[in-house]
Amino acid sequence: MKKILIIALLAMTATIAQAKKPLPYQDPALPVEERVADLVGRMTLHEKVSQLTQLTLGLNTNVNNINDPTETVPGEIGSVIFFGEDPAVHNSLQRKAMATRLGIPVLFGFDVIHGFRTVYPISLAQAASWNPALVEAACAMAAREARASGVAWTFSPMIDIARDGRWGRISEGYGEDPYTNSVFAVASVLGYQGYDPLDLSAADRVAACLKHYVGYGASEAGLDYAYTEISDQTLWDTYLPPYKAGIEAGAATVMSSFNDVSGTPTTASNYLLTEILKQRWGHDGFVVSDWGSIGQLINQGVAVDNKEAAMKAFNAGVEMDMVSDAYLPHLPALIEEGKVSMAAVDEAVARVLRLKFRLGLFERPLVPETTEDERYLSPESRRVAEQLAAESMVLLKNESAEQGQGAVLPLHTATDASPSTVRKIALIGPMVEGDTHLLGSWSPHGREQDVTGILEGMRAEFAGRAELLTAAGCDFDGDDRSGFTSAVASARQADVVVLCLGEQKG
Repeated sequence: MKKILIIALLAMTATIAQAKKPLPYQDPALPVEERVADLVGRMTLHEKVSQLTQLTLGLNTNVNNINDPTETVPGEIGSVIFFGEDPAVHNSLQRKAMATRLGIPVLFGFDVIHGFRTVYPISLAQAASWNPALVEAACAMAAREARASGVAWTFSPMIDIARDGRWGRISEGYGEDPYTNSVFAVASVLGYQGYDPLDLSAADRVAACLKHYVGYGASEAGLDYAYTEISDQTLWDTYLPPYKAGIEAGAATVMSSFNDVSGTPTTASNYLLTEILKQRWGHDGFVVSDWGSIGQLINQGVAVDNKEAAMKAFNAGVEMDMVSDAYLPHLPALIEEGKVSMAAVDEAVARVLRLKFRLGLFERPLVPETTEDERYLSPESRRVAEQLAAESMVLLKNESAEQGQGAVLPLHTATDASPSTVRKIALIGPMVEGDTHLLGSWSPHGREQDVTGILEGMRAEFAGRAELLTAAGCDFDGDDRSGFTSAVASARQADVVVLCLGEQKG
């Protein structure tokens, strides 16, 4: 009887030990590639296609892309664009994901372009600093704030070569020069990811995404989403170099662009997305479509419906569908019909999972639910923002309009020890009062109360030393000239005019 009891106890102990033993993909001691292969081998087709799908979570404040904030996100989804910043919301979805059959964490992405909550100068201004080390520091600060809120993947940097001033997204990139874009692409990638592209698990690192691959900034007549005519010579000499530099720096992901290149949409270009990016350059990350760009293949005339669009985008080399709702409903049928191979699906899923393992999401799917004061606007991030703002300023000319007056800057007031004094300063323009637009485009988490406005700053600087005259003069757009008279009157009274112009926060 005792022998039987002992044998039973031993069997029970062995069963418990076996139950607690992690599966290979759950074992952090194993190489990432072994974990990826093991996990892919355990997945159903629905689970695989779900990993290739990106939805949204939270309220989208972009007026062009309004979505239902109450949308239900399934736990097995591959990725979400996270429009919020609350770690508790992030953790809620991650717990849902971890409770699924295989417990695959969700990859949270967002457009962290020039800062998360601490806002830095726009990318175009960053390039004017000619200081890649400082831009790298700014991206590192942004990565720290983003990861603390649950965002582990940024859709940045934008390294489109932009040479037509009518194109509306110039502010998001680093200008017109391939070399400059290449330098800042590398600085941004290293700032976001650090120096080891195989390990992005640190709590202050996020995966970078090079966008928009490729030629988006060459849109005809500066029209967004429009046709581009790019020769092979120009493609390789002008538009591809920044992306190659970013890939060599270890960029984890790439985003396919909306435009076509000489008749072929990039989202359906096997030459660009597979032959060049993956075969020639050896990129082992994945490609995500731009917002709805798979569905846009219908408008571009290369697909009759979302099913054909899914087939063409996937076979071209787009691993993740950003909100086109094309892969999840159609890839299974395309596989059954032999139009998409199961091997290609497995390879695509492996690329997505590879990044999740490198980010350490399987080991640490949740983020600490800290306060905003703990996550944002640290003294170091503010210092970097201030230095980058100072270094991004460009002084084109510093001469007085009046002969013999010398330089206009710095402004010497009546109390300064200087032969030239300024007693009245006119601040004119639509950006004189109000702080929102100083945040710049693509700064959805920036807050007006964190900004020191132009008028506020000038009052603090010149209090008791000079009189400030203010006039908006005009608005950002429209043809209302009713404010011209007061603006001209202020300018005539002043010793110096500071014209405060810019574009509205987008």
